[in-house]
Amino acid sequence: MLKDKLENVRKSCPLVHNITNYVTVNDCANTLLACGGSPIMADDVSEAADITSICGGLNINIGTLNQRTIPSMFAAGKKANECGHPVVLDPVGAGASDLRTRTARELMSQIRFTAIRGNMSEIKALALGSGDTKGVDADVADAVTEETLDAAVDFVKKFAAAAGAVIAVTGAIDIVASADKAYVIRGGHPMMSRITGTGCMLSAMTAAYLTANPDCPLEAAAAAVCAMGLCGQRAHARLTERDGNATYRNYIIDEICQLSGSVLEREAVYEVR
Repeated sequence: MLKDKLENVRKSCPLVHNITNYVTVNDCANTLLACGGSPIMADDVSEAADITSICGGLNINIGTLNQRTIPSMFAAGKKANECGHPVVLDPVGAGASDLRTRTARELMSQIRFTAIRGNMSEIKALALGSGDTKGVDADVADAVTEETLDAAVDFVKKFAAAAGAVIAVTGAIDIVASADKAYVIRGGHPMMSRITGTGCMLSAMTAAYLTANPDCPLEAAAAAVCAMGLCGQRAHARLTERDGNATYRNYIIDEICQLSGSVLEREAVYEVR
């Protein structure tokens, strides 16, 4: 299942439009190139729809949300829907401010998202209209653990049904779900939380996987999450005692670049519920 999803990205080199945050925009671009896609970034409302129309997919990330780019997000999202392109929402920091929470929910009300990827606090903020997000990080109380996993899977499935989208919740244990099926993915490394942008990078890569695998969005999103987690593990194994989080970030991108479908298929750890 995973092998084909990765190889389809390599074969088709999907062009993905990203309206994303300026903290991680370069890492998102390099991650797309590494996984086999092609990035374009255009966040001015005067061209957002036009650029979206020539791309295969769209990634909307609200990490540095501002009044200039909000209209661009709506324009690009509506154009992507009109063109039948997959759209990803990364609701960075939803629950931390009224602007972020309100804008993300308004985007959901006007745009059909193929997938929504965030940590559990951000996803709860979208589902409930408020939350306890700590900046752009999940609240400790929202962490998915083995003890809370069953309830978390049930919650994510219900939100997927309500949102009409694949929901990808990432953390120590990842959950990628539709209304009736969920992938529980165990991978990654705790050090990934010390790098600004691994979630943003994953959302961009998810858009590429969805674009290259349009007939199976759940499986495509799950494959992207598996790939990022596995690359985080493999990158950490390369670190020496003198390496830090900057080297680790580069190693993650290198591992994404070098990852093969057969390695992903063999080494990813997941179960279906």
